[in-house]
Amino acid sequence: MTQQEIYNILKEKFGDEIIEFSHELPSDPYIVANRSKIDEICLFLRDEENLNFDYLVILSGMDYIEKLGVVYHLYSIKHKHRLTIKVFLSKDDPHIPTVEKIWRSADWHEREAWDMYGIIFDGHHNLIRILCPYDWEGFPLRKDYKTPEEYHGIKVPY
Repeated sequence: MTQQEIYNILKEKFGDEIIEFSHELPSDPYIVANRSKIDEICLFLRDEENLNFDYLVILSGMDYIEKLGVVYHLYSIKHKHRLTIKVFLSKDDPHIPTVEKIWRSADWHEREAWDMYGIIFDGHHNLIRILCPYDWEGFPLRKDYKTPEEYHGIKVPY
């Protein structure tokens, strides 16, 4: 099944929650979805027999300067097709529903996106830092991040 066909199925099922399909080179094709129903969209993608996206390859946080994003790379082992979904978030309100109950591997991916970008995955069972110390301030992969000069009195090298 092509990504255009998958987009058509999602657009029919979820309407305005599916914003666009982009297939302009040099980027791989992707679907842009609204954040409010991303958990329902992902559950449908996993459970619909013709789609069966049973494998979350990776979930990544992104900083697009004026907004944040979450990118989901999905794969169906049964049907051998791939899908990329992007969701854009305001930096003032970086909340998005978790998908860790759909794919358990999302647990650490979401924690990393929280730790590095400050994206809040609502409903996540343990959204705590995974790479930085628990008391670290700020989100190191945001484009506007300023590296502190000290951490607990120790000079931070850069």
